[in-house]
Amino acid sequence: MGFPMTTHTTHIEVARGSIATAAWQWLKACGRAIVDASESSARLAQIRALEAKSDDELAELGLKREDIPRYVFRDLFYI
Repeated sequence: MGFPMTTHTTHIEVARGSIATAAWQWLKACGRAIVDASESSARLAQIRALEAKSDDELAELGLKREDIPRYVFRDLFYI
């Protein structure tokens, strides 16, 4: 004795401004927040590493202590 094979196809149209759209936007925002947090953590580590250097070591890199934040965030801001 076999089982009859059945299939069921569902087509659900999702209108703009729906719950699904809102959920998708929320997930994208969460993803962006995770990326931003990981990037800021890496940048903070870079700032701390540069701040730990002596003024002479910074000078060898062409930096002054007050230039560290500008150097670390140079790809984000035009100063």
